[in-house]
Amino acid sequence: MASGKNPVFDTATTLGKILAFLGVSAIGGVLVAGLMVPAAAVTGNAANGSVQFFDSLPSELTVETPGQVTRVLAADGSEIASLFAENRTYVPLKSVSPNMVDALIAIEDSRFYEHGGVDTTGILRAVAANLRGSRQGASTITQQYVTNVINDALIAQGKDSDVVLNGQKGVGDKLREMKLAIALEKKYSKEEILEGYLNIVFFNRNAYGVQAASQYFFSVDAKKLSIPQAALLAGLVNSPTLYNPETNPEQALERRNLVIDAMLQHGKITQEEHDKAIATPISLKIKAPRQGCAYAKQAQYFCDYVLHTVLNDPAFGETPEDREKKVFRGGLTIKTTLDPRLQGPAQEQVDRTAGANPDKWGASLVSVQPGTGKVVAMAQNTRMLEKQGLRFTTTYNFNVDRKDASGNELGGAAGFQPGSTMKPFTFAAWLNEGKTATQTVDGSRRVYPLNYPWKTTCKPVTGAYNDAEEGLGAAPTLQNAEEGWYRPLAVNEGLYNSINTATYASAAGLEDFCDIQRIVDAAGMHDGEGQDKKLDMSTLSSLLGPFNVSPLTMASAFAVFASNGTYCAPMAVTDVLDGQGKRIGGQAPNCKKDVVKPDVAKGVNWVLQDVLKKGSGSWNYIPKPSVPAAAKTGTNNNNSQTWMVGYTTGLSTASFFGEALNDFSARDGRNVTVNGQFYEQIDGAYIAGPQWGGYMQRVAGLYPGGEFENPPQSMIGNPQPTPRPTATVAPTAPAGGGSDTPTQPSAPAPEPTKPGRDK
Repeated sequence: MASGKNPVFDTATTLGKILAFLGVSAIGGVLVAGLMVPAAAVTGNAANGSVQFFDSLPSELTVETPGQVTRVLAADGSEIASLFAENRTYVPLKSVSPNMVDALIAIEDSRFYEHGGVDTTGILRAVAANLRGSRQGASTITQQYVTNVINDALIAQGKDSDVVLNGQKGVGDKLREMKLAIALEKKYSKEEILEGYLNIVFFNRNAYGVQAASQYFFSVDAKKLSIPQAALLAGLVNSPTLYNPETNPEQALERRNLVIDAMLQHGKITQEEHDKAIATPISLKIKAPRQGCAYAKQAQYFCDYVLHTVLNDPAFGETPEDREKKVFRGGLTIKTTLDPRLQGPAQEQVDRTAGANPDKWGASLVSVQPGTGKVVAMAQNTRMLEKQGLRFTTTYNFNVDRKDASGNELGGAAGFQPGSTMKPFTFAAWLNEGKTATQTVDGSRRVYPLNYPWKTTCKPVTGAYNDAEEGLGAAPTLQNAEEGWYRPLAVNEGLYNSINTATYASAAGLEDFCDIQRIVDAAGMHDGEGQDKKLDMSTLSSLLGPFNVSPLTMASAFAVFASNGTYCAPMAVTDVLDGQGKRIGGQAPNCKKDVVKPDVAKGVNWVLQDVLKKGSGSWNYIPKPSVPAAAKTGTNNNNSQTWMVGYTTGLSTASFFGEALNDFSARDGRNVTVNGQFYEQIDGAYIAGPQWGGYMQRVAGLYPGGEFENPPQSMIGNPQPTPRPTATVAPTAPAGGGSDTPTQPSAPAPEPTKPGRDK
C-alpha cells in the first residue's frame, strides 16, 4: 500500500527539506531568509549565516514622489505644453476605479490584505508550482512597490545602469526586497501602499502610473476604468512588452481574460460581470503623450523661452542637472504670462506673412505689456519639427537672445540688425538735453571726417563718413534714401521720415554724445548674445544699428516710451508650483521708473505717432490700430533684416522680417519674391510694417490704451513743416498685411542701398 504522505511535501523531496528548515525558524525575518536560501544550504551553519545576512540588510526605504509631468500654462490656465522624463500624473487612490484595484490584487497579490509584506503562503505555492514545472512568482504588491521605488530613485539620480530587473535578481536582492517590504508595511497603511504602487508602476514607455496608462490606452481617467479595461492594465504589469495590446493583441487578450478569471475566482466580480467582460473585445483609443515644447499646443518658441527661464534660474536648483531634474520629474505647474487671445493672431499673422516660403525668410512678432514687462505673445513663421505644417523648420527662436533658447545655444539666432529703429534713442538724448523737438538741423551735411570734433565725456567717438578718407578707415559719405532731404529740416521731421542726415546732425548738436549711450542703457538695450553686454554707442555707425538686438529687447525698449519712462525687464513666468501646489518660485514685475524722463518719453511718443500718420510707416497698406499708436521702421544696409517696432500705451510689439538665420552676409533683400510679390529691395515698411499693423489692428484693443500724453509745449517748440519730396510708386501691397489691407497709395521707391542708408 502506498504511503499516505503527499509526495510534494515529503521531507525526502527538495521542498520537504526546505520545510524541515522552516520548522526550525523561529522568527518571521529568519523564516523569510530561510525560504530564500538554496535547498542544499540546510545545515545549521548555513541557516545561521542566512539569518546574519538578513539581519545586516537595510530596513529603511525612503519613499519619494516619483517623477511626474510638469505642465506649462498660459495666463488663462490653458495648457501650452507638458514636460517629463516619465509620463506620469499622480492621483489619489480615491481617484482610481475600484475595478483597477480589484483586478490588480486578484492577479498580483490575492492575499494582499492578509500578509505583512511577504506572503509565505504564496512563496510555498510558487515553490510547489515551480517544482511541478510551472513558472509562478511570489512577490507581493508591497515587494513590487519596493523594487519600483528603488529603481525610480536610481533613474532619478542618473544611475540607470544600476537598475536590477526581476529576472536579474539574486538571493541578496530578494532578501533585501523582502526585508524592506516588511518594514514598509509597518510604516504605511495598505491603502497608502496601493496608492504608491499604482502611481509608480510601469505600464508602457509612454505611460507610468495608472492615470497615464488609462489616458494612453483608453483616453479616460483612471477613475472611469471599466472591468475589461482595468483587467487589461493589471495584466500589463507582469510584462509590459509581452502583453502590450498595440503590438501583441492576442497575448494581451489572453492575459486580460486571465485577470478577469482571477477577479471572479476571488469574488471581485459576479459571473454575469465576468462573462460580459470576457466577451468584450479590446478597444483601444490611443492618446500618445506629446512631451516638450516641440509638441506644444500653442506657442512652441515661447514655451522654449519659458523652459530656459526656469532652467537658467538657480532658485530651482544649484546645478543645471538639479534644475533639469526638478523640471522634468518634479510635476511642476509653470504659470506664464502668455495671452492666447494675442498668441493666436500673432501666429496667424506671421504664417500669413511668410509661412510657406521656400527661401526661408523669417518673420516674427513679440509683444510685451508696458509697465509690467509681461511677454504676452511670441510667434514666428516656423515650426520646430518636420511635418508640422510649414516648410521652414528650425529650433532657433527668432525673438530672444541666444542664451534664452535651445536652438540659439547651438549657434542660431542672436538678434538682428535693428537699423533705423535705433534713431528714436538719439532723438531721446536730444530732448533730454533740453532741446526742442522742432528745432532745425542741417540735413544737408553728409561728411563727418575722422577728425570731427564730437563732444563727449566718456569714450571717444570713432568712425567717419567721408569718401575722401575711405582709405584711412572712413565709410563712404552719408546717404539718405531719397535725394530731396539734403537740406535744413526740423529734428522731429527727420525722425518720422527716417532721414539719416537729420539723425547725424542732431547727434552732432548734442552737448555730450554719451547721452545716447545713457538712454540706450536705460532702455535695457543689450547685445543679442544675451550676456548682458551693453551696446557700444561710441561709434558713428551705431546710430543706425549695425549690431544684433533681439526683437524682445526692442519691444521692451520701446515700451519705455509707451509707459512714459518706466523700464520693465521682460518676464514670462508668474508662478511655479510644486507637485503639491506650493509656490516655489516665479517672477514679479522688475521695473524702474523714470529711467527716461517722463517728458522726454512723451516727446518721443509725440513724434513717433507721426511715423504712422505722415512718415515712413504711413502707407495705406499698413493697417493701423483703432487706438493711438506710435512706431518706427528700420532696415539694415543690405535690406536683409527689416523691422517695425511700435506700441500703444497698453502694448508694445516688435515685428521682424528678413534673414533670420544670420546668413545675411551671403544674401541680401534685393530682387526677391515673397508670397508671390517681387521686391527690388525689401523695406521695413513693406512686409514687417503690414505684419505689425495687421496684428496690432486685431489685438491692441484687448490691452486698452488711451491717448498719449503730450509733452510740454516748451519741448515741442514751434513746428514749421517742410514739404515732402515727390514720391514715386511703391510695391503692391504685401500679402503679409492680410485680406483687410487697405488700398496701396503712392510711396517712395528707395534708391540703391549704400552704407548708412535707412528704410
